[in-house]
Amino acid sequence: MTFRSINRLALIAALAFGWFVLAGAARAQAQSPAALAAAKELVSLKGGGAMFDPLIPGVIESAKNQFLPTNPNLAGPLTEVANQLHKEYAPRRAEIIDMVAKIYAQHFTEAELKDIVAFYKTPAGKKMLAQEPIAIKQSLDAAQEWANEFSDTVLQRFRTEMQRKGYKL
Repeated sequence: MTFRSINRLALIAALAFGWFVLAGAARAQAQSPAALAAAKELVSLKGGGAMFDPLIPGVIESAKNQFLPTNPNLAGPLTEVANQLHKEYAPRRAEIIDMVAKIYAQHFTEAELKDIVAFYKTPAGKKMLAQEPIAIKQSLDAAQEWANEFSDTVLQRFRTEMQRKGYKL
Protein backbone atom coordinates (compact mmCIF):
# COMPACT_ATOMS: atom_id res chain seq x y z
CA MET A 1 0.00 0.00 0.00
CA THR A 2 1.46 3.36 -0.98
CA PHE A 3 1.26 6.60 0.94
CA ARG A 4 -1.12 7.82 -1.79
CA SER A 5 -3.35 4.77 -1.14
CA ILE A 6 -3.31 5.58 2.56
CA ASN A 7 -4.34 9.15 1.80
CA ARG A 8 -7.14 7.88 -0.46
CA LEU A 9 -8.28 5.52 2.29
CA ALA A 10 -8.19 8.34 4.81
CA LEU A 11 -10.20 10.53 2.41
CA ILE A 12 -12.83 7.83 1.96
CA ALA A 13 -12.98 7.32 5.70
CA ALA A 14 -13.32 11.05 6.22
CA LEU A 15 -16.15 11.22 3.70
CA ALA A 16 -17.95 8.29 5.29
CA PHE A 17 -17.69 9.75 8.77
CA GLY A 18 -17.62 13.39 7.75
CA TRP A 19 -21.19 13.72 6.54
CA PHE A 20 -22.37 12.49 9.91
CA VAL A 21 -20.06 14.71 11.93
CA LEU A 22 -20.98 17.77 9.89
CA ALA A 23 -24.66 17.09 10.51
CA GLY A 24 -24.04 17.66 14.23
CA ALA A 25 -23.55 20.88 16.11
CA ALA A 26 -20.44 22.79 15.11
CA ARG A 27 -19.83 23.78 18.70
CA ALA A 28 -17.50 21.82 20.94
CA GLN A 29 -19.12 19.71 23.64
CA ALA A 30 -17.80 18.64 27.01
CA GLN A 31 -16.11 15.27 26.70
CA SER A 32 -17.31 13.36 29.74
CA PRO A 33 -16.24 9.74 30.13
CA ALA A 34 -19.81 8.68 29.33
CA ALA A 35 -19.82 10.82 26.17
CA LEU A 36 -16.51 9.32 25.09
CA ALA A 37 -17.81 5.81 25.77
CA ALA A 38 -20.93 6.49 23.70
CA ALA A 39 -18.78 8.01 20.95
CA LYS A 40 -16.54 4.92 20.94
CA GLU A 41 -19.59 2.71 20.67
CA LEU A 42 -20.86 4.82 17.79
CA VAL A 43 -17.52 4.58 15.98
CA SER A 44 -17.57 0.83 16.52
CA LEU A 45 -21.15 0.47 15.27
CA LYS A 46 -20.31 2.51 12.18
CA GLY A 47 -17.43 0.16 11.38
CA GLY A 48 -14.68 2.58 12.31
CA GLY A 49 -12.39 -0.18 13.46
CA ALA A 50 -12.49 -2.00 10.17
CA MET A 51 -12.33 1.25 8.24
CA PHE A 52 -9.09 2.31 9.90
CA ASP A 53 -7.50 -1.16 10.13
CA PRO A 54 -5.40 -0.67 6.96
CA LEU A 55 -3.73 2.51 8.25
CA ILE A 56 -1.04 1.03 10.50
CA PRO A 57 -0.07 -1.81 8.12
CA GLY A 58 -0.15 0.65 5.23
CA VAL A 59 2.24 3.06 6.91
CA ILE A 60 4.60 0.21 7.81
CA GLU A 61 4.57 -1.23 4.27
CA SER A 62 5.01 2.23 2.78
CA ALA A 63 8.07 2.83 4.98
CA LYS A 64 9.49 -0.58 4.01
CA ASN A 65 8.89 0.18 0.33
CA GLN A 66 10.82 3.45 0.63
CA PHE A 67 13.95 1.48 1.56
CA LEU A 68 13.45 -1.38 -0.90
CA PRO A 69 14.30 0.33 -4.25
CA THR A 70 17.71 1.48 -3.06
CA ASN A 71 18.35 -1.71 -1.05
CA PRO A 72 16.75 -4.58 -3.02
CA ASN A 73 19.15 -7.09 -1.48
CA LEU A 74 17.65 -6.27 1.93
CA ALA A 75 14.12 -7.39 0.98
CA GLY A 76 14.20 -10.31 3.43
CA PRO A 77 15.45 -8.36 6.47
CA LEU A 78 13.16 -5.43 5.66
CA THR A 79 10.20 -7.82 5.53
CA GLU A 80 11.25 -9.31 8.88
CA VAL A 81 11.36 -5.85 10.44
CA ALA A 82 8.01 -4.98 8.86
CA ASN A 83 6.45 -8.16 10.31
CA GLN A 84 7.88 -7.28 13.73
CA LEU A 85 6.50 -3.75 13.49
CA HIS A 86 3.06 -5.04 12.44
CA LYS A 87 2.86 -6.97 15.72
CA GLU A 88 4.43 -4.22 17.80
CA TYR A 89 2.25 -1.40 16.49
CA ALA A 90 -1.06 -3.28 16.14
CA PRO A 91 -2.24 -2.08 19.58
CA ARG A 92 -1.93 1.52 18.40
CA ARG A 93 -5.14 0.92 16.45
CA ALA A 94 -6.93 1.89 19.68
CA GLU A 95 -5.37 5.38 19.42
CA ILE A 96 -7.13 5.94 16.11
CA ILE A 97 -10.49 4.84 17.52
CA ASP A 98 -9.97 7.06 20.59
CA MET A 99 -9.08 10.01 18.37
CA VAL A 100 -12.20 9.59 16.24
CA ALA A 101 -14.37 9.11 19.35
CA LYS A 102 -13.03 12.38 20.80
CA ILE A 103 -13.94 14.15 17.56
CA TYR A 104 -17.49 12.80 17.74
CA ALA A 105 -17.71 13.83 21.41
CA GLN A 106 -16.73 17.38 20.40
CA HIS A 107 -19.66 17.60 18.00
CA PHE A 108 -22.39 15.80 19.92
CA THR A 109 -23.58 15.87 23.50
CA GLU A 110 -23.61 12.73 25.58
CA ALA A 111 -27.40 12.52 25.20
CA GLU A 112 -27.17 12.94 21.41
CA LEU A 113 -24.51 10.25 21.17
CA LYS A 114 -26.64 7.85 23.20
CA ASP A 115 -29.66 8.63 20.97
CA ILE A 116 -27.59 8.02 17.84
CA VAL A 117 -26.23 4.74 19.22
CA ALA A 118 -29.79 3.70 20.11
CA PHE A 119 -30.90 4.50 16.55
CA TYR A 120 -28.13 2.35 15.05
CA LYS A 121 -29.37 -0.56 17.14
CA THR A 122 -32.87 -0.34 15.62
CA PRO A 123 -33.77 -2.26 12.43
CA ALA A 124 -33.60 0.97 10.40
CA GLY A 125 -30.24 1.85 11.97
CA LYS A 126 -28.86 -1.61 11.28
CA LYS A 127 -29.99 -1.32 7.68
CA MET A 128 -28.34 2.10 7.48
CA LEU A 129 -25.08 0.60 8.77
CA ALA A 130 -25.24 -2.20 6.22
CA GLN A 131 -26.32 -0.15 3.21
CA GLU A 132 -24.57 3.18 3.78
CA PRO A 133 -21.08 2.02 2.69
CA ILE A 134 -22.60 0.62 -0.50
CA ALA A 135 -24.53 3.82 -1.12
CA ILE A 136 -21.44 5.95 -0.47
CA LYS A 137 -19.33 3.87 -2.85
CA GLN A 138 -22.01 4.01 -5.54
CA SER A 139 -22.32 7.77 -4.97
CA LEU A 140 -18.57 8.30 -5.30
CA ASP A 141 -18.47 6.11 -8.43
CA ALA A 142 -21.42 7.96 -9.94
CA ALA A 143 -19.86 11.34 -9.11
CA GLN A 144 -16.59 10.25 -10.74
CA GLU A 145 -18.42 9.09 -13.86
CA TRP A 146 -20.36 12.36 -13.96
CA ALA A 147 -17.14 14.35 -13.55
CA ASN A 148 -15.51 12.44 -16.42
CA GLU A 149 -18.47 13.14 -18.70
CA PHE A 150 -18.60 16.77 -17.60
CA SER A 151 -14.87 17.07 -18.29
CA ASP A 152 -15.48 15.94 -21.88
CA THR A 153 -18.21 18.59 -22.21
CA VAL A 154 -15.96 21.32 -20.82
CA LEU A 155 -13.03 20.30 -23.04
CA GLN A 156 -15.28 20.42 -26.10
CA ARG A 157 -16.53 23.88 -25.09
CA PHE A 158 -12.94 25.09 -24.74
CA ARG A 159 -12.18 23.81 -28.23
CA THR A 160 -15.31 25.46 -29.65
CA GLU A 161 -14.72 28.78 -27.92
CA MET A 162 -11.04 28.87 -28.81
CA GLN A 163 -11.88 28.01 -32.43
CA ARG A 164 -14.26 31.01 -32.49
CA LYS A 165 -11.32 33.14 -31.38
CA GLY A 166 -9.21 31.74 -34.20
CA TYR A 167 -7.22 29.16 -32.23
CA LYS A 168 -7.18 25.43 -32.81
CA LEU A 169 -6.62 23.23 -29.79
